Amino acid sequence: MHVIGTAGHVDHGKSTLVKALTGIDPDRLKEEKERQMTIDLGFAWMPLPTGEEVGIVDVPGHIDFINNMLAGAGGIAAALLVIAADEGVMPQTREHLAILTLLGVTRGVVAITKVDLVDADWLALVEEDVRTLLAGTPFADAPIVPVSAITGQGLAELQQALTEVLAHIPPVPDRGQPRLPVDRVFSLAGFGTVVTGTLLDGSLRLGQEVELLPTGVHGRVRGLQTHRQPQEIVLPGRRVAVNLSGVRKNEVRRGDVLTLPGLYRPTTLVDVKLQVLPDTSRPLRHNEPLMFFVGTAQAPARLRLLGTDTLPPGATGWAQLVLQRPVVAARGDRFILRRPSPSETVGGGTILDTAPGRKHKRFRPDVLAGLQVMAEGKLDAILHHKITQWGPAPLSALVSRSGLSPAEVITALRQLLAAGKVITPAHRTPPERVDDRWVFTQEQWAAALERLRQGVQAYHQSHPLRRAMPREHVGRWFTRPRPWPPDVLQALLAQAVAAGWLVEEPGGYRLADHTPRLTPEHRAAMRAVLEAFRAQPYTPPTYSEAVALAGPEVVDALLEQGDLVRVSEDILFMRETYEAMVDRVVQYLHEHNTLTVAEARDLFGSSRKYVVPFLEHLDARHITRRVGDHRVLRRAPTQKTSSSHP
Repeated sequence: MHVIGTAGHVDHGKSTLVKALTGIDPDRLKEEKERQMTIDLGFAWMPLPTGEEVGIVDVPGHIDFINNMLAGAGGIAAALLVIAADEGVMPQTREHLAILTLLGVTRGVVAITKVDLVDADWLALVEEDVRTLLAGTPFADAPIVPVSAITGQGLAELQQALTEVLAHIPPVPDRGQPRLPVDRVFSLAGFGTVVTGTLLDGSLRLGQEVELLPTGVHGRVRGLQTHRQPQEIVLPGRRVAVNLSGVRKNEVRRGDVLTLPGLYRPTTLVDVKLQVLPDTSRPLRHNEPLMFFVGTAQAPARLRLLGTDTLPPGATGWAQLVLQRPVVAARGDRFILRRPSPSETVGGGTILDTAPGRKHKRFRPDVLAGLQVMAEGKLDAILHHKITQWGPAPLSALVSRSGLSPAEVITALRQLLAAGKVITPAHRTPPERVDDRWVFTQEQWAAALERLRQGVQAYHQSHPLRRAMPREHVGRWFTRPRPWPPDVLQALLAQAVAAGWLVEEPGGYRLADHTPRLTPEHRAAMRAVLEAFRAQPYTPPTYSEAVALAGPEVVDALLEQGDLVRVSEDILFMRETYEAMVDRVVQYLHEHNTLTVAEARDLFGSSRKYVVPFLEHLDARHITRRVGDHRVLRRAPTQKTSSSHP
């Protein structure tokens, strides 16, 4: 099933022809009937001789309603260009043809209407004029069918011509990402809100939860119709009316996009390949204000030309459009640009990227090269470019950033893995589906290893007495654009250790060639600290007091070397004292079965300040267990502690 759209100058008989073909009057508004002029979009359908049903979007031809015409032309597969025999080619004939070309509509049929009003010689002149108009356009070989909606002349031939043209148009591809640009919103008594549009991708089903963007309103599919026939599922490329539950009419407007939650993100920044129309009145200039049209949406835009300051008529170039309000679009969508005053269509083209992330530096070669990659459309190259542009990221983020479907991302990633251009460090097998694995280019992974080496080296330089850098320091260097997950960090550390330049120590890491550098001043400070601990073994200086005596580097070095043992944040003991205290508690419990804080205090001639943290430390080591106010022996220690992390 396909959708065709009419095009042509005002009063050339588009709506009358649609009614003659389908039996449906596309002019539905009272004002349209009174003025006998199409103002807004109209919709109809008809069966072809093959039995296929084709939808028709009828657009207004008056210059004042060009915005409505653009809203209807976005989702059509073929065009029905209507030219009146008594007037021939007119200004809106040319503009509509240019718009169709910019939108990538390459197939269609030309209907020369009102042939009952002219003679054969005049008709021949009009046909010749039409052929001249079509020369050099995608419609150069389009069939031209003379018709009269009044007498019925040529209607059967027109239907046959449409059938033959549509037979050569492939079905709309289904990438599994439903997207319905809304072109009409209304409500029906007993049913509620209804939206209509042409489904551009994916399928819609009864009962599905849906999201309307850019507003973010959620609802559910209550009913589906195609050409007034109820459906349980609607496939892409079809006209569809969706009855929504949970959505009020005033929450939706033309230009919104109906989709499934989480599939698309609104954007106010798009990268494009731009074609300027040859007959534009003047060149396009950097920073020029324009109107941007995509799907059924429109938004004021600021044109940022890339690699140049101007684009003359007929030229092609790269650009970035900064939109004043968000729209929903996808890579590959066609768009139109118009000058607001004086009103004229100046160009259009293809959207390359809906998530460029930032405003580009306009003349940077890497930016222009990236746009070329996006324009060429190779899936693996696009994915590699986006990983390079955004930095390492999980697969799920790459789907939204790349503009590729989940299946396309998986295909592209497998190609890149096979070519050795990317790695998934915490996973050894290629993905079967989009999951949480992180993806790096080889260059990004190499840079991460170098950043790790430099970070450990910097730690050694600022902590010369420490043998190793604590584990928790590693993640501090890998937090952008988001914190790296533990399994990726572990893979990075494991590769550095396997390479031999990083050594894993208890509680941390060091460079292979690093050894603590103790100066005579450091050694003297260490001796002073240890003497202070020996002088009062069971009521020694606290950590903060020891730091005040010798500085944090000296105290931390003694802890790391095992000369001191930490039992709480602020309570330390000398190693020999600590081990003797553990042995004494175990021996006491063997003899007396239980131990209170007061008994422990008397046992060591200490105070609660030291004894309570020490006993809690033994509980944490599973040497003792607290039962009420008593400690009982859980087990005898299997080995003596000589570490700062017992």
